[in-house]
Amino acid sequence: MAILSVLRFPDVRLRQIAKPVETVDTKIQQLVKNMYETMYQKNGVGLAATQVNVHLRVVVADCAGEGEAPAPITFINPEIINASEEKNKHQEGCLSIPEIYADVERPDVVTVRALDEFGHTFERVCEGLLGVCIQHEIDHLNGKLFIDYLSPAKRNLIREKMKKYEKRLQKETVAETGSPVSQSPANQ
Repeated sequence: MAILSVLRFPDVRLRQIAKPVETVDTKIQQLVKNMYETMYQKNGVGLAATQVNVHLRVVVADCAGEGEAPAPITFINPEIINASEEKNKHQEGCLSIPEIYADVERPDVVTVRALDEFGHTFERVCEGLLGVCIQHEIDHLNGKLFIDYLSPAKRNLIREKMKKYEKRLQKETVAETGSPVSQSPANQ
């Protein structure tokens, strides 16, 4: 397994729409394993393949609470087939937008149809943290970020905060290694 590099906003590759997985094979299963390892290493509860620059419709999630046994769930080609009319606001964050959190309103309960890591179709009613997580990750597969639900002024503020984050990260890397991190042209 491997830790994958997570794209950070405003990288334009986060806006790419993911393609459906044609066949769940060993390559997809390895991607899923690597995504779990990356998500756990970064203390996330969900990760979309788009975030690791693989533009396929693959999501991993584990919304187990602290002290609970891990509860990993894989969604390949996920689609929301039902959403409640009731909505709730939840504070969201994102591995692609570190240290930024905002309240986002989403349907309270969604039913998702997907394939698991073995290619079997399943449906799952998702509510609470898992409901928020799967909606957030499906948005990633569609090139959408949670900050897109915010006002333009708030998005601009977040863009500025991310520039400061990148500068701080650059300084920390130079201090630790003596050499700067090269910034991807997609982030400029």
